[in-house]
Amino acid sequence: MRVLAAMSGGVDSAVAAARAVDAGHDVTGVHLALSRTPGTLRTGARGCCTIEDSRDAWRAAEKLGIPYYVWDFSERFQADVVDDFVAEYAAGRTPNPCMRCNEKIKFAALLEKALALGFDAVCTGHYAKVVTDADGHKELHRAADWAKDQSYVLGVLTAEQLEHAVFPLAETPSKAQVRAEAEERGLSVAKKPDSHDICFIPDGDTRGWLEDHMELAPGRIVDTQGTELGEHRGAHAYTVGQRRGLHIGRPAPDGKPRFVLEIRPKTNEVVVGSEALLSIDVMEGIRPSWAGLPPREVAAMAEDVDGRSDEFPVTVQVRAHGDPAPARAWLTRQDGRQRLCVRLDEPQRGVAPGQTMVLYQGTRVLGQATIDAAFADRAAAAAS
Repeated sequence: MRVLAAMSGGVDSAVAAARAVDAGHDVTGVHLALSRTPGTLRTGARGCCTIEDSRDAWRAAEKLGIPYYVWDFSERFQADVVDDFVAEYAAGRTPNPCMRCNEKIKFAALLEKALALGFDAVCTGHYAKVVTDADGHKELHRAADWAKDQSYVLGVLTAEQLEHAVFPLAETPSKAQVRAEAEERGLSVAKKPDSHDICFIPDGDTRGWLEDHMELAPGRIVDTQGTELGEHRGAHAYTVGQRRGLHIGRPAPDGKPRFVLEIRPKTNEVVVGSEALLSIDVMEGIRPSWAGLPPREVAAMAEDVDGRSDEFPVTVQVRAHGDPAPARAWLTRQDGRQRLCVRLDEPQRGVAPGQTMVLYQGTRVLGQATIDAAFADRAAAAAS
């Protein structure tokens, strides 16, 4: 195949490109320039997508003997990832920019351009696996190394995108083996530290970054009964489950810590309460998508304008490195709008609107949705 290898400048994407070459593919390397001021995007091991990273990617491509280009996707990245990040916080939600980047940039904008230029597939250094079922349909699965598994952040991929996705690190048992292989190949990035945190917030101070990019609007901190307990400087700086930095000034009646339970952007209020109130067992998600064929229960209602699918068993993950939780899921549709609903077998804490819930069956990724509401099942609680 003609393969376009997305090369971030890190060790994973370099080894992935090398393995694509070894597999006999006609490989071209490309580095995505995602910022107009790339010199500001790395602090030590934090951040990515800098001039330094583009040079590291170029050195790897030179070593592999493949063509190499830098493509400027900064305008698209600003609109689809950074601006979306700000808008989500302004709406009282907690977004995952890595999900948006994979969805909108690496497997939408990049793949679209790759196919237009005659490439057959895009290759990345993600730890995930594409499997072809008995009928020839593509499925997304967890990588062999669950500690490094990145199938969660790829849960936004569609069936069509999986047809053109190559993940050469899928069966690699550990990151240590990737580094050892890079060393053997003479790749200069063999010992380069992994990047982490949000790439456009390299110092990790999300709250400070938001304060620089959003207008502060002081408002009330209230309890679940609406009693004012204090004042905040800006609701966007708080997240569900947060305990520190509330500055309420007086303890709760029971003497226990308070936690952020809800952000109300319309009234600019932060609602706080006891830790027990963070427990939820029902999540409702918007904009669901399926990584391959949808579950048969969902497919059965494909012709219905409105309705609800039968429930189907899943495990659900709400954080990139979170533990999968057993649950049952179903799809509802009303007036043409779909909502993916999940009922957890055991309650979870700290789930916030804006997060992504990714559904699995075994190692297979079924699909995902953006959490719009998370709550305790009040009917079940009342019945008990």
